Amino acid sequence: MLANFIPFQDPYGGPNFYPFDEDALYEINIDNDGDAVEDITYQFQFDNKYRNATVPTGPGLDGAETSTAVAVINTGTIEMPADADLNRVDTYTVKVARDGAENGKSVVDANSGKRTFIKPIANIGQKSIADYAAYAHQHVYDVTLPGCHTPARLFVGQRREGFFINVGEIFDLINLDPLGSRDSGVNILDGKNINTVALEVPTKCLVAGDEPVIGTWATASLPETRTLIPDPTVDKPEQTSGDFVQVSRLGSPLVNEVVIGVPDKNLFNASEPQDDVAQFAGYVTNPTLPVLANALFGTAIPATPRVDLVQAFVTGIPGLTQPANVDLETFEGAGEMLRLNTAVPVTPLGSQQDLGFLACDLAGFPNGRRPMDDVVDIELSAALGAVSADNPNALQTCDVSDPNNPQIVNEGAVVNDGASLANAGDLFMDAFPYLGTPLPGSPSEASEP
Repeated sequence: MLANFIPFQDPYGGPNFYPFDEDALYEINIDNDGDAVEDITYQFQFDNKYRNATVPTGPGLDGAETSTAVAVINTGTIEMPADADLNRVDTYTVKVARDGAENGKSVVDANSGKRTFIKPIANIGQKSIADYAAYAHQHVYDVTLPGCHTPARLFVGQRREGFFINVGEIFDLINLDPLGSRDSGVNILDGKNINTVALEVPTKCLVAGDEPVIGTWATASLPETRTLIPDPTVDKPEQTSGDFVQVSRLGSPLVNEVVIGVPDKNLFNASEPQDDVAQFAGYVTNPTLPVLANALFGTAIPATPRVDLVQAFVTGIPGLTQPANVDLETFEGAGEMLRLNTAVPVTPLGSQQDLGFLACDLAGFPNGRRPMDDVVDIELSAALGAVSADNPNALQTCDVSDPNNPQIVNEGAVVNDGASLANAGDLFMDAFPYLGTPLPGSPSEASEP
């Protein structure tokens, strides 16, 4: 499970370099019985401590020798966790809560028994951290999870941004050829990093009973009250109090960005999947993106209500990602989340298709989301009707009428943003935590004036 936070990171973004928020509660939620309510929650909280390093700076105004606090987060080269030359050490704890409990039980290091983990500092630059891949790897932990007898693996830290999309063109009234070549543009995020929470958990510790489908979504919450204080310090810049209030939520990508209407974006961020049908169903059954595409490009608008999109994002796809307890008539158990059918065999790395379901790779998005899945092209094509009953734009899709022999239909007709794996850069690794080594802040090479 990979949950990403603080996007659009320029590698050179000092002097603070993108720490997680100490006041926030970051969570990965798992629904394993198809009721759209979390059954397992992994809770992450951070503590970023400054060592207040000083250096001798000579005589002061009174003539006495003076040492002054430095203005940066490292005073020398960094090679190991909590290196002595780090002026700020970021640590975190992880807890596992079950069945809606607010407070969970601690995850511990399987080797040391410690309950506090060290997060690597961001990739400041090659002079500060000569071999960042080796440095970051020291922060991969074997951990013991409460309620799970098989060890898991844990990593939290900066990674190379693995999402590939022409962000500007998408939001500039789709300023591209949506039926053109899939590698016609650039991946504008190619030069960015991101903060990642990565947790590798045995499947048997996630599923419940005979239900192989799990649903997952990530959230971030903040204390309900924040007060600015007149005498802030680096350790206490403000006063916070009260219960945690959810302020961010993500299951399938781009739902809030291009599906949920502006008046309800904050409400979606604060909501729970179990309330989605009551609050947001109209955005899925009658989406605005096909109407906008029709006005801009003359593409056909699929017939509404969009049962295909409801299945893809809200109930799960029958026979693939729909849990047995979800009722397609009453929508009991429905809610937006990223679902994975753990019983579907994994497609070997060399055979994976970045269009996932549209390429009849049934182990790909929207059945889970592999880092290399081109979720933008898949979702754009789905919005324009690729998985609808009539498929009015004759887009590429997968005919699964014979489950034992699925067939690609209309191959190559893919609504896309021009950014594909072909122009996405070297973003991934074939081992945990899978997202690549983050780009260094220095030396930098300007690609544009």
